[in-house]
Parts: sequence; C-alpha cells; structure tokens
Amino acid sequence: MLGTGDAGVLLQEEGLDVPLTDGRTAYFNYYWLRDNCPSSFDPETRERVFDIFAEDTAPKAVSASISGGELEIAWAGSAHVTRMPLDRLAAYANGEKRADVANLPRAPWLADHYPKMARFAHQDLIADQACVRDWSRAMLVDGIALLTGLPDTDDALKDTAGLIGHVRPSYFGQDFEVKTHIKPTNLAFTSKALPLHTDLPDEDLAPGVQFLHCRANSVEGGNSLFVDGLAVAADFRERHPEDFELLVSVDVPYYCEHDTFDMRARQHVIELDEYGNISGVTISQHHADIFDMPQQDLNRFYPAFCRFGRMMRDEKYMMRFRLNAGECIVFDNHRIVHGRAAYSATSGDRHLRGCYIDRGEMRSTYRVLAGEGRFK
Repeated sequence: MLGTGDAGVLLQEEGLDVPLTDGRTAYFNYYWLRDNCPSSFDPETRERVFDIFAEDTAPKAVSASISGGELEIAWAGSAHVTRMPLDRLAAYANGEKRADVANLPRAPWLADHYPKMARFAHQDLIADQACVRDWSRAMLVDGIALLTGLPDTDDALKDTAGLIGHVRPSYFGQDFEVKTHIKPTNLAFTSKALPLHTDLPDEDLAPGVQFLHCRANSVEGGNSLFVDGLAVAADFRERHPEDFELLVSVDVPYYCEHDTFDMRARQHVIELDEYGNISGVTISQHHADIFDMPQQDLNRFYPAFCRFGRMMRDEKYMMRFRLNAGECIVFDNHRIVHGRAAYSATSGDRHLRGCYIDRGEMRSTYRVLAGEGRFK
C-alpha cells in the first residue's frame, strides 16, 4: 500500500512519512503507531491496556491526515481512529531514547570537594519536598551529599532513607552497625584501615545508594576517605584508552564467605550507562575472588587493573574528612569509592549505622518532584 494522505502524510507499506511542525519529515512504523495510540494507556493506572499480541493481522492505515496539531489515522479492519499529538511524535522521530529529566550530566569532583559538597539539614528535608528534590538532584549530579542534624535514634536512618526510596536489605539485613565487633565478618567492623572500595560487589545487584549515619565519633583517627570513581575513570580513559576498554569489558569475580552465607557475583570494574557515558566503578580488593580468567589474558588485565587502582589512590582525587555525630553521608555506591583510616578503638567511641536504597527509586523520586513525566 502506498499513497498520500491529507497535509502531505505519505502512506507506505509498513508505516507513514509524517511532516512535523519543525519542518522535518519522519517515518513511523504502523505497529508502533497503533501500540502507542493515547487510547492504549489506562488514564488512571497509566499502564498500557492495548494488547498488540491479540491482533490477527499487522496494523495498516486506511487514511492519515494532520489536524489541529495531531496526526489522525483510520485503521484498516476496525473503526478505531488514532489521534497522536505531533509534539509527541517528534520526540521519537529519530529513534532517540525517551527524554528523562533524571538523566542529568554527572559532575566529576576531586580532593577539594569537601567544602563544596551539597549539604542538607535533616529538619529541612522532613519539612520541604523541594529540599528533597534538590538533595536527589545533587546525588544524581555529584553522587554524594552530606546530611546534618539527624537525631541520635535507630529510626532516624530508616526514616531519612525513606524520603527518597525504600530500604533495600543486603545479606547483612535491613541495616548494619559499623563499629568494632567481637567476631567481625567485614573489615569495616574492626578498627583497621579500610581500603577504598564500593560495597557488596559480591551481590548480583550491588546496592545502589549507601547511607552512613554517624551516631558517635570520639576516637583518634578514623577519617573518612571518599573518591569520585567517575573522575578517576574519565582521566583513565583519556590516558590509557586500551586499559579502559579492558576494564569496561572484563567481568571480575567477587565473593564474601562466612559460616552463614556464601555470596558470589561478577562485575565490571568500570561501568557505562546506556549512552556510553561513564556512570561509575565497582571495585573492592577485600571482596575480590581469585581471578579465574585465562592466565594469558591476565598478562594484560593485571597491569591495567593495578594501574587503575593506583590512580584511584592519587591525592588528586582523595577527599578526606571527619564524619561527626549527627551527620549522615549519602553516596552512589556504583560511583563513589570510599574507605577509612585506621583508628584507636580504645581512644573513644566510633559508631556508624548504615543502610541502602536502590538508585532507580532515587531517580524516580527526582522525576516526581521535578514535575516531569509522560502523562504530565
């Protein structure tokens, strides 16, 4: 079938050529047009209710025209008419991914970031959704933020995390206590230095956002160490492009094994998003399993891996600060690498309470509070 509809719409065998308001002419597939008719979505649930699998024959247009800023299509074999706004069509004209207000440019930062770090008072977050919006935006852009004035209670952490997502349990449970344990199952539960790492790469889906609420910190030493893995990876890509591609493509085994659990997963050291941009890193020397790739491949992998690890420890990137009682550091666990200096366990009390949420829920919160979506 080939013909011309009203206002220059061209009917082809499997789709339409449609003149858009910006002067372009774009092609749209019949299946896509029928499947995404505005009537295909329930107005209350916003879910798709049209069942394209139930169609016995491929959709075909009998006629098509433009009227009042909309493409109107009469479909063969039914009385159904689709009316699709041209501005919605334009958003999908060249196969671009759906626009996402939460897809904000990430801003890499260096060792001097501490005084510039986004800070939010707990009472403001509780009282003002606009403050929660700004907090979630800072997390998307910088990957880290400092909250102040949290109450010294067990519920404060969970309630604060609940402002941008639901607590996501790990094999440590709903939350965890970072302090010296008599029988520690993790270096974090000792007073020893904690090497730079991302948390729980031994889980199939490592936690997305980490919260660490400082309940007490009167010890000697124990400064927090934070590095923007995005900044390191961006420089690494520029200086060592072949090594970069290797760390993007090779998966590394991780594990955490104790009497009651045996966690294992594989992760890429450097992560890219769907656009090919660096989204972060996954690295943990103390959770790394024995590398089991072919020994000949390790001739290339180990030098690249070690070069990246050494670069991450460069003072150019290392943000050092003391986390104080009542503060909560929140960071993207797939981007921000963290650690801790050793401290004297007998010199005072150091107690942090931690939990996780998923990054997808944080992005969802930002989209809602930014007031943008397909149905708005």
